[in-house]
Amino acid sequence: MSDKAASKKPEKVFQTTSHIVINPFYTPADMASFNYDAQLSAPGSFPYTRGVQPTMYRGRFWTMRQYAGMGDAEESNKRYRLLLASGAMGLSVAFDLPTQIGYDSDHPFALGEVGKVGVSIDTIEDMQRLFDQINLEKVSTSMTINASAAVLLALYIAVAKRNGFDPQKLSGTIQNDVLKEYIARGTYIYPPTSAMRLITDIFAYCNQNVPEWNTISISGYHMREAGSTAVQEVAFTLADGITYVQAARDAGLDVDKFGPRLSFFFACHSNFLEEVAKFRAARRMWAKIMRERFGATTPKAQMLRFHTQTGGVTLTAQQPQNNIVRTGLQAMAAVLGGTQSLHTNSFDEALALPTEDSARIALRTQQIIAYESGVTAAIDPLAGSYYVEHLTDEIEKRATEYVAKIDALGGMLKAIETGYVQQEIQNSAYEYQKSVDSKEQVVVGVNQFAVEHEKPVSLQKIDPELERRQVERLKAFRAKRDQGAADEAVRKVDEAARGGQNLMPIIIEAVEHNATIGEICDAMRKVYGEYKEVMVI
Repeated sequence: MSDKAASKKPEKVFQTTSHIVINPFYTPADMASFNYDAQLSAPGSFPYTRGVQPTMYRGRFWTMRQYAGMGDAEESNKRYRLLLASGAMGLSVAFDLPTQIGYDSDHPFALGEVGKVGVSIDTIEDMQRLFDQINLEKVSTSMTINASAAVLLALYIAVAKRNGFDPQKLSGTIQNDVLKEYIARGTYIYPPTSAMRLITDIFAYCNQNVPEWNTISISGYHMREAGSTAVQEVAFTLADGITYVQAARDAGLDVDKFGPRLSFFFACHSNFLEEVAKFRAARRMWAKIMRERFGATTPKAQMLRFHTQTGGVTLTAQQPQNNIVRTGLQAMAAVLGGTQSLHTNSFDEALALPTEDSARIALRTQQIIAYESGVTAAIDPLAGSYYVEHLTDEIEKRATEYVAKIDALGGMLKAIETGYVQQEIQNSAYEYQKSVDSKEQVVVGVNQFAVEHEKPVSLQKIDPELERRQVERLKAFRAKRDQGAADEAVRKVDEAARGGQNLMPIIIEAVEHNATIGEICDAMRKVYGEYKEVMVI
């Protein structure tokens, strides 16, 4: 061997974030075993690889949402009305941490957290202020709420009824996905079995009383934020979905009736074509799972409909204006992947809640893609690309292997209890951070192309008096209510939690009798106890 040959550097291996090796180029030979008839039927046809609607965005655009919660119900209401006036098609509500874990604003655990990462909601009057002057029959509302989802949905229904709206005409989504809380996010309250009971009660109640409501948004987003790969995001999200469907069937619900009201929530990161392929693979996998595993026969019960949010964890505090480009890239990938709903992050979110200007830019990003890019004229415009189809197949194959592994462990609840899923995500997060530290993975403005002196950006400020005002409002609310009626309503929640009846009508009655979120959640805490996190070593 010559000295020149011996000194030759090995060729760099290119791969996606899920470690799928990328060939230098792709040809028809790479698709020799690809079954076009089975995998690439027409859009709107099983297995929905190319989209869940026959016309997709030629018929109507995705729902353009902007996630917002400004600490105070009045301020949040102003932001929602601004977004609606700017062309947003739906609302997406961020709640503060006390609300998410079922504590009133005057609880000791809420100290210092009231209104910090979203809007603070304690009472039906707070919910009334949040949606003041908004037509709930015409606006689709998404609420990022999980452990206390039943109470927030009850408040939404109660406020709608109070304002003369018909619950049968309400549309929107509650996230209501507690399994991913145990895996990646941490805003759980009750142990899994009790939490699953609440979820199936919501399924059954809404099926009869709020038929246009999506009763769960099975969420991979937070697992991706915690460090999962794209493949893991698909696999673990669909494994959670399998668990919810099985629980609903065990509760006696018909998969063809509740299946159409299931929705999903994914992140979209910057590895552009992997993200497009991820969404296509997820649709195909879920269609097969629902038909072959659960016997769903109606097309709507087989379709995976999903909301996308651009990747919060990809935003950088350094050179934050770069995040506008990241968000645009990710939003385009979500659209090419066939999302039904989209939230685009504001460029300043690594530093603070979005300002009005940054939120408007984020919304305009979606509108420019919709009206100016031309990508909405064709359905699944990247279909047939040898590379995209190869990635779609690889993601499906690898995610299916993960699902089989989880089945072998005894299902997702067992996999969570043993810490398997959490450990897989932690390992991926560690690998990614090592690649950033070694500069194998370039993050523009952070480990490459940094600048010494950056101009500061204007940030949204939260009023430091907000917590005091919210606590005062809560005390005034309690002082003027019929205390006996509130106490009796809370007692009925306790009684229903111990029994077998559906909890949703009881919780709606409780909020209508002016019980607070904390009081209702505490009643169920006494019955169910609280979940203690499994520590993964």
